[in-house]
Amino acid sequence: MTVTKARCLILACGNTLRSDDGVGPWLASWAEKQFCGDARVRVLSSQQWTLELVEEVARAESVLFIDCSADSEPGGVRLVPVEAKADMQGVATHHLGASELITAGRELYGSLPRAALLLTVGAASMELGEEFSAAVKGALPDACRQIEETVTRFLAGAAPPEAP
Repeated sequence: MTVTKARCLILACGNTLRSDDGVGPWLASWAEKQFCGDARVRVLSSQQWTLELVEEVARAESVLFIDCSADSEPGGVRLVPVEAKADMQGVATHHLGASELITAGRELYGSLPRAALLLTVGAASMELGEEFSAAVKGALPDACRQIEETVTRFLAGAAPPEAP
């Protein structure tokens, strides 16, 4: 597999048939339209993050992971730093989290992104359906704004913001 190095990789996941779980792919689609003219930005979306994505992560200068969160307040938007784990011991390879993808990139390719952040939107419903809850619908403008600001900082080479 040959992967072009992205200055900024946006990597989203979620299931568009499980209500709020589809917010990651929706935001990836928004980002793809927003940055379509900028070859430095690469946007990928999948139902889950797997080992096939490790090379993409390892080659990126910066990565913005996007997912929903069942552990956050519904509609709450969070942007947090992602760090590599100490090692790959005990990591399941069927579905990986953001830190496992970065760790695998370090282990397999000897490479880490300069910056990595995870943007999550708190889910109110993961029931079967293609509509977002009112909480997630209300969070979309804030999530889009944070994606745009983060990508702009990544492309400028600025350090990511500190977690609150």
